[in-house]
Amino acid sequence: MNENPGAADVETAVASAFREEWGQVVATLIRVTGDWDLAEECAQDAFAQALDRWRRDGVPRRPGAWLTTTARHRALDVLRREAVGAEKLREVAVLARHEGPYDPEHEEDGGVVDDRLRLIFTCCHPALPIEARVALTLRTLAGLTTSEIARAFLVPEATMAQRLVRAKRKIRNAGIPYRVPPAHLLPERTTGVLGVVYLLFNEGYAATSGADLVRTSLCAEAIRLARVLARLMPDEPEVLGLLALLLLHDSRRATRVDAAGELVTLEDQDRTAWDRAAIDEGAALLETALRRGRPGPYQIQAAIAACHTTAATAEETDWADIAALYGELARLVPSAVVRLNRAVAVGMAEGPAAGLALVAELERTGELDGYHLLAATRADLLRRTGRAAEAAEAYARALELVENAAERRFLERRLAECRSA
Repeated sequence: MNENPGAADVETAVASAFREEWGQVVATLIRVTGDWDLAEECAQDAFAQALDRWRRDGVPRRPGAWLTTTARHRALDVLRREAVGAEKLREVAVLARHEGPYDPEHEEDGGVVDDRLRLIFTCCHPALPIEARVALTLRTLAGLTTSEIARAFLVPEATMAQRLVRAKRKIRNAGIPYRVPPAHLLPERTTGVLGVVYLLFNEGYAATSGADLVRTSLCAEAIRLARVLARLMPDEPEVLGLLALLLLHDSRRATRVDAAGELVTLEDQDRTAWDRAAIDEGAALLETALRRGRPGPYQIQAAIAACHTTAATAEETDWADIAALYGELARLVPSAVVRLNRAVAVGMAEGPAAGLALVAELERTGELDGYHLLAATRADLLRRTGRAAEAAEAYARALELVENAAERRFLERRLAECRSA
């Protein structure tokens, strides 16, 4: 224990433990209780207890073990109170068999028995709609709030809340097993599982809300899970493509914010500080995946990331190639967000006016209404053409929509530049 910590230190420790341990705590409780709602409720209770107990007793040496044990004891108490029938009594018996101190160092890690991997495959059962699979895993594994997940999917919070409720009910009523499926059933789950890992990384790489732009623990967890999947399905090119994509993006993590926590754009990042080992590993994985002759969305995105990470300077970036890759990606994934990214690349390759024309098309469709990056992209392209007054209006609109504090400060600086111009 760390003796006599201050209130601020305890709050910081609990917040850190939540980011790093939530998924493991919930996944373990789901395994031993079989009750998803009870698992989340008891995990939340354990974190609430930590605020009080750690202030009194000190922060434990292994916060994850303390939280899991506390949550498990709470779940056992609840089940004992509710044990009014044979089925409930059996649940209590199952949980009681796991009452010994939880020791994560003796959990098997990196294989198919990993609780978090089991959780992903259970959430991604083909009986669930694809949106529900991804949303449920982000909620249970990453601890994202319903509002954060709703923003990631660009849907109202109430809509997302209903999806989560229906998904849990479906798992319970259909008796979907909590396990990694046998090898012959893996392909039907692959799309959903990769989507979960991808969105988990995205939330860590560019948090939808909060003070920090980057949530390092989410990025690390996504990469860890992608490595497990690559070992589980070594011949699946999209699995390798996803791992390559995450490594190539993560290679730039340390340079995306400065010492003061301010956002640094790609063109201004210190390329000498990028993680060359991650870039080399990502490039090798991408090459292996492409040799399979079955290109897919994650491989294409990894190729785009490779264009950025292999350019010695921002000026040497092959934007024409990136624009072409986004065109191919839009064919495979007809997403408005992909078309917005293509607009950026076209604007860099052919000039801001060409990019603005594509942004205007997206604005006419209304598909990205309420998405701050649509307004921010329009603002940046206008700024590059010298239309400062119009750019200022677009930056002001982006500021009305942005949730992340680091992004907000960046947009405020751009807005000030345009107004002063």
